Amino acid sequence: MNFLNKAAAVAVAACAVMAAAPALAQSYPDKPVRLVVPYPPGGATDVIGRVMAQQLSTALGQQVVVHNVAGAAGSLGAGQVAKSAPDGYTLLMGAMTSHSINAALSPATVPFDIEKSFAPIAIVGTVPLVFVVHPDVKANTLGELIALAKSRPGSLTFASSGNGSPQHLAGEMFKRMVGLDMLHVPYKGSGPAMVDLIGGQVQTMIETAPAAQGHIKSGKLRALATTTAQPVSTLPGVPTAAQAGLPGFEVSSMFGLAAPAGTPDAVIARLSTALKTILDKPEVRDQMLAQGAIATWTTPDDTARALRNEVAKWSKVIKDGNIKAD
Repeated sequence: MNFLNKAAAVAVAACAVMAAAPALAQSYPDKPVRLVVPYPPGGATDVIGRVMAQQLSTALGQQVVVHNVAGAAGSLGAGQVAKSAPDGYTLLMGAMTSHSINAALSPATVPFDIEKSFAPIAIVGTVPLVFVVHPDVKANTLGELIALAKSRPGSLTFASSGNGSPQHLAGEMFKRMVGLDMLHVPYKGSGPAMVDLIGGQVQTMIETAPAAQGHIKSGKLRALATTTAQPVSTLPGVPTAAQAGLPGFEVSSMFGLAAPAGTPDAVIARLSTALKTILDKPEVRDQMLAQGAIATWTTPDDTARALRNEVAKWSKVIKDGNIKAD
C-alpha cells in the first residue's frame, strides 16, 4: 500500500470512529446496568446510590440495579469494578474520600490504583462535617477550642469513627494546621463515638453533619463550625471554619460515580449528561438533603481533578502524621 492509500485508510478509519461515537452514545445502554455499592445497605453511599440508580433507570431507559459488595473498607467492591469490562455496564457508586484515604493508607493491599483504574463520571453529592464538643467543654467558638487545646497540651481528646476514617484524618489535619497536641480516641463506627461524646467520655469530634445534627438540635452537643466552604443549610447559625478563623480548612465526604478505566468516552458522556439532568431536579436535591447529602454535579474532568486533590491532601496528612493502618 503506497503512502496516499495508507493516508486514505487512516482517514477512513478516523471517520468511522467519529461516526461510531454518537451511535454508541445513542444505543447505550441496551441491557441492565450494575451499580456496585462497596458498602452494606443503609449507609450514606448506599442511600445515595439507590437514589441515583432509581433516577438513572428512568433517564437511561434501562434498569440500573444496585449490588452491595461490602468488605475491606470499600476496597473489595471498588476492586471488582476496576477489573470489570470497560463497557459501561458495571459502575461504581464510590465514597471517593474514603477510597482516596484507603489508597494512601494501605497502598499494598488496595486492589486498584485510585487514579488509574477508573474513568471518573461525576461527583453527585457531598456530606459536610462539623466540629462538635460536649456541652461541658469550655469553648463556644472554634477559636476558644483552639485556645483551650493549646492551654492543655495532650489532654483534650477527639473521637473518630475509626483509625484512618475521614473523621480521624480531619482531626489530624486540624491538629497540624493549628499546631495542637490532642489525643485521638478511635471507635468502631460513628455510633459508639457519638455515645461517648454525648456521655462526656471524650470531649470533641469532627463528625458528619447527618450523624451530629440531631444531637446538636437537642442540645446534647455544641456545634462550633462546619468544614465546608459554604454554610450548611441544615445547621443554621453555625459558621464555616473559615468564618470561625480557620481559612483553608475544608473537608467533606465526596460520593461519586466511576466506570472501569478504558470505558468509551461516549458512554461516560451519556452518563454524565444524564446525571446533570437528574441532579438539577429540586426533588432529587431535596431527597439527597434529607439524607444529609448536598447534591452536586461535576464534569468527568473536574471529577478526576477532585479525586487527585483528595489523594494528594490525605497522602500528606497520613505522611506528616505518621498514621498507620490498623
